[in-house]
Order: sequence, then C-alpha cells, then structure tokens
Amino acid sequence: MKKLTSEKLQLPQVTLAAMTSVKLYETIKALQYSMRGIDFGKVVLITHRRPFFLPVGISWKKTSKLSEIDHFNYKMVYELGDYIDTPYVLLIHYDGFVVHPESWREDFLKYDYIGSPWPLPAREHCYHDVYGNLCRVGNSVSLRSKKLLEFPRQANLNWEPAKDGSYNEDIFLCCMNKHRIEAAGMKIAPLEAARYFGHEHPLPETEGITPFLFHKWRGPNADFPRFENPLTKRWRLIKQYIRVLEHNKPCDRHHR
Repeated sequence: MKKLTSEKLQLPQVTLAAMTSVKLYETIKALQYSMRGIDFGKVVLITHRRPFFLPVGISWKKTSKLSEIDHFNYKMVYELGDYIDTPYVLLIHYDGFVVHPESWREDFLKYDYIGSPWPLPAREHCYHDVYGNLCRVGNSVSLRSKKLLEFPRQANLNWEPAKDGSYNEDIFLCCMNKHRIEAAGMKIAPLEAARYFGHEHPLPETEGITPFLFHKWRGPNADFPRFENPLTKRWRLIKQYIRVLEHNKPCDRHHR
C-alpha cells in the first residue's frame, strides 16, 4: 500500500456515513480507517443506539433498529437523505471502506451515484434497466449526491422487488429506476469511471487498478484490513475450547 502524504485530501462537500445495527465496533473502525488521509465535511454513524466511547470526530444519529436486511434496503432508498446535509455522502460498511485515499479523483463528483462495478451475470439476472440494457455499476458502498438521496420520495417511487423477488436498494436505484433518475438530470457513473472508484469482484476491467475503496474481501481485496471486535474474538475462542473439552470427555458406558 502506498504511504499517505502529509497533506490530507479535503472533501468538505462529502459526509462519510455508515448505517447499521450490527457489527458496530467493526463499522466504527471502518469509519476511522476511511478518515485516514481525508478531512470529510462530516462523519456520521447512523444506528439505533449510541455506542459507548464513540471516537472524536464521529457523530451519532439515531434510526430505528435494523432488524433485517430489508429494513436496511428500504432506509437506504427513502430515509438516508434525512441524515445527510452535505452535497454528497460516501456510504461505507464494516466490510467495505476507503483503503487508498490517494486514488481519489475529482471526476467522481461528476456523478450522482458511483459504486464498484458488477460482474457480467452468468445467467439471466436483474442487472438490467427497463429497456433491457445491462447495468454494470451499483453497489451499496458508494458515493451518492444529496439530490439522488431525496429523489425516491420526491418522485413517489414505489418500493417493489426485482424480478427475482429480492429487495436490493442498489438494484432498485441503478437498474429498476435508472431511467427515471437519468430523466431527472442525474448521472449514474459508467463502468469506465467506476473501475477506479471501488472494487468488489475481481474483474478484467479492474485488473492493475488501485481502487479508492473496496467492498468484500474477494480476490485481491483479501489483503485489505479486516476488523474484529475483541470480545467477539474472545467468545469464539472460548466456544472452540468448550468444543474441544466436550469432544475429549470420556463417554459413559452402559452395561446390560
């Protein structure tokens, strides 16, 4: 990994944010890591309960508990804008965050949505817009404009599943409603720009490129940091020790 320069990247128009009700420790660590080398306008953790010892520089905003993934997807589409008051938000997760601030490009701000490229589907998939065109850019770990955050409610977009019955907020925005977003004057980044922004899957189009951020520890991404709550790690070791004891415990013998 390249060494960071002493001069920080200034992104006052961007809020770094994460929304979650699980893996709070790991998510906070991902926020802190993403702040290396970058001064954001704001840094926000959106969750149902304020964590203890929230680090300096990260503010907390309350949301209802995200008890299942569909709650997260819905809030991403219709409620995320309520927590953001800068022109852009950079949304990260515990398993996807900024790793190379030096790879930032000002051109990223030309788009209302830019995320890591999707792979070509192996079979019929929902990565298509209403005209049947293949969509290659989405991903929840993304940069989004405030205008895009507010659009679904303003346009009264109906919350509906994709063809496979799933509710995925990035597919909802970048595929199912791409035509409406573009008709309103907004831009979803093309593959040519997104391949420099983030990497999720190993793709021929991203080979040899150092990304600004990543999502999921696949392929080359496996070398990026992986944070773990010390209490979770300790409990896992205890359970493993208990399993070993149970396995080695002498069996009771019953005689007839």
